[in-house]
Amino acid sequence: MVDLTAVDIIPPRARSKPRFKLGVPWKAIRIAIFYLGLLGIWKLISVMEIWPSYTFPPPEDVFEDLKLLAQDGIIWHAIRTTMERMAIGYSLSILIGLVIGISMGSFKWVDETVGSLVLGLQSLPSITWFPLAILWFGLSEHAIIFVVLMGSVNSIAISSAAGVKSIPPLLLRASNMFGGPWWQKLIYVILPAMLPSMVQGLKLGWSFAWRSLLAAELLFVSISLGHLLSIGRDLNDVSEVVSIMLVIVALGMAMDRIVFGRLEGWVNERWGLRAA
Repeated sequence: MVDLTAVDIIPPRARSKPRFKLGVPWKAIRIAIFYLGLLGIWKLISVMEIWPSYTFPPPEDVFEDLKLLAQDGIIWHAIRTTMERMAIGYSLSILIGLVIGISMGSFKWVDETVGSLVLGLQSLPSITWFPLAILWFGLSEHAIIFVVLMGSVNSIAISSAAGVKSIPPLLLRASNMFGGPWWQKLIYVILPAMLPSMVQGLKLGWSFAWRSLLAAELLFVSISLGHLLSIGRDLNDVSEVVSIMLVIVALGMAMDRIVFGRLEGWVNERWGLRAA
C-alpha cells in the first residue's frame, strides 16, 4: 500500500511563488511594423511622382497641415463639436432602438409589423434622410442629429430583437414564477440576458452613426470634422483632406479599442463566453 502522506501530491510549480515574466510585446511590434510599412509605401509613391504632389501629397505635408490645425485649435474645436453631436444622436438611437427591439422580440405582432419596416429601413442609406431632415428641421443641429439617429437606430433595434429572441424560454418562465412588476423582469432578466447579443449591434450602430454624421456635416456649415473636409475640397487642399481623414480614422479606432473592445471583452468574460 502506498503511503499517501509520503507522496508529494502537490506539484512543485503549484507551491512555488508566482513569477511574473516580462514577455516581448509582439502584438504592439507587429502593429508598429505594419503602420510604418504603410507610411514607407506612402512616402515611396510620393517620391516616385506617379501623381502630382498637389493630388498625392507626401506624409510630411499632411502631418504639417495637421500640426497647424492643432496649433490653431481648429481641429480640437471640430472634434469636440462632432463628438457632441455623435453622443446625442447615438444615445437617442440606443434608447429608441432598445424600446423597438425589445417590443419586436417580446410581441409577435410587433415583430410582424414594425419589424418588417425596420428591416426595410435598414437597407436605406442614412444620408438619404438628410433632405427630409432639412425640410423638417431646417439646416440646423437637429437635422444632423436626426440623420445620426436614423443611421443607427435600425441596426440597434434588430440586434435588440435578436437578443430577446435568443433568451432561453426556461429563464423567462422562471422569472414569471417569481412574479413582480414588469420593469423588474426587464432590468434583472431581459436586459442582462440579451446583452451578449447586443454588443455587436451597438458596435455596428456606432459605425453607421459615425458615417451618417460625417456625411451630414459635409453639407452643414459649422466647424466640425465633416466641414473641414468640405473646406479642404473647396480649396483643393488635399493635404488638409487627408489629415482630417486620418483624425477620423484615429477616432474610430480609439472608440473601437477603448469602448467597444473593453465592453465586448467584459461581456464575454462575465457571461462565460471566454475564459477570464
